[in-house]
Amino acid sequence: MFMMSLLVVELGPLVRGQPQVPCYFIFGDSIFDNGNNNGLLTMAKVNFPPYGIDFPDGPTGRFTNGRNMADIIAEKLGFKNYIPPFATASPQEVLTGVNYGSGGAGIRNETGKHLGGRISLNEQLLHHQVIISRIALLLGSKDLAREHLSKCIYTIGMGNNDYINNYLMPQFYPTSHLYTPQQYAAVLIHQYFKQIKTLYNQGARKVALFGIGLIGCIPAEVTMYGTNGSACVDWINNYVQLFNDKLVSLVDELNNDLTDAKFIYINSTGISSGDPSAIGLTVANAPCCDVSTNYGKGQCIPQRVPCSDRSTYVFWDAFHPTEIVNVVSATRAYSALSPTDAYPFDIRGLAQLSL
Repeated sequence: MFMMSLLVVELGPLVRGQPQVPCYFIFGDSIFDNGNNNGLLTMAKVNFPPYGIDFPDGPTGRFTNGRNMADIIAEKLGFKNYIPPFATASPQEVLTGVNYGSGGAGIRNETGKHLGGRISLNEQLLHHQVIISRIALLLGSKDLAREHLSKCIYTIGMGNNDYINNYLMPQFYPTSHLYTPQQYAAVLIHQYFKQIKTLYNQGARKVALFGIGLIGCIPAEVTMYGTNGSACVDWINNYVQLFNDKLVSLVDELNNDLTDAKFIYINSTGISSGDPSAIGLTVANAPCCDVSTNYGKGQCIPQRVPCSDRSTYVFWDAFHPTEIVNVVSATRAYSALSPTDAYPFDIRGLAQLSL
């Protein structure tokens, strides 16, 4: 699944100087969540061991064994500290950015509702408006806040749950009865466009949009549907590709219409393609930790000891990648290894751009 043979994987923290941009704002789901769900009544919550076993602060609400993609991108951008979650960010911290990510969240408001509490993209945008008001107070005016925000990097990673915890769960959601896969991708993109436009109207000018990954390859979906002899549930990956193709077109449309901003597409499926054993990831179809089959289904069972050699596993639990995979994915999003990793260029190019 992961073509990484040319990549030197960095598992330790980077030596960081001055940040390349003044601030970094993160919108997303459990791939990016770093603690926003901890205070919610929800099954999508992981502030307990063995989560965080390789993270300096232990279990923080990150859905992996160590750093998540937002952490690694923050390192690449040169930030001294990781971007704080909205739930606990101090008044001064907000100047360098906020992480709004929430496990179970989606583009659609109802996505993930069977899990309990989660913060949809629409709600994350409302939280961002609160933060903008704080920044305006700190800097002294709305104009200074807007100037500050125009120089920041914004990443959005949404859509995974609109399939995993919506379209692919007909027992809870009507979407698969209402829409064909092609229609559903179009409906999602239409709503996503409006949400991205809201973020633009709030002052965002450098925006990276992450495509949906190969969710047909995650252990939870493979276990649920079977693969008919393939390595993954191919029809699920085909559904997702419909969305990703439309997202590339959306990036072109946004760049044509909003000429004072720049939007890029991160090809999560392309980055996740190839042979994982090239960098020693020899276990590609099983989670590192023992996962629950009841409450919090697919997440690690609390307090259980996980696999000892986590550098050989692609998946941490039945849904989420290990830190080593996060490092590879975030590194290639920041600095494209292949011309297809990012379009029209990567996050590093976005950071260097003068608008």
